Amino acid sequence: MDEGLPDYAPPRLANSGRRRRSVISLTPLIDVVFILLVFFMLASSFLDWRTIDLAAPASAGAGASMTGAMLLEVRQDGLRLSGHMVSLDEAESRIMAKVREKPDQRVLIKPADGVVLQDTVRVLDRLSAAGVANMSFVRTGSR
Repeated sequence: MDEGLPDYAPPRLANSGRRRRSVISLTPLIDVVFILLVFFMLASSFLDWRTIDLAAPASAGAGASMTGAMLLEVRQDGLRLSGHMVSLDEAESRIMAKVREKPDQRVLIKPADGVVLQDTVRVLDRLSAAGVANMSFVRTGSR
């Protein structure tokens, strides 16, 4: 041994032969899960989604049931009601006038090819909110 250094031995613990097991606390994990739960509950929207009831497109054999129906075409350049170009407000007022006269008035919605879906939904939503109950889609072409 080296003569300049004193003999030093670290003290021995009673359990030094066994390896100490580390304790993992679940409290931080539970806190994180709770915070995530609260975040998603507050970030979620619990809206009552409105639906628009539509009848299925009429088949080719049901031509007799289309008599007296109002045809509203949703086109890229605007709306056509019974062959005349109209604004959405004008179409709504004309259709509502007919519905007041005849409550079961049928309204056929015909979206043209290439029309943005949101435009058609806007028309349907407006008519539905106005109280039109008998609406149907009309297919374009021979599909």
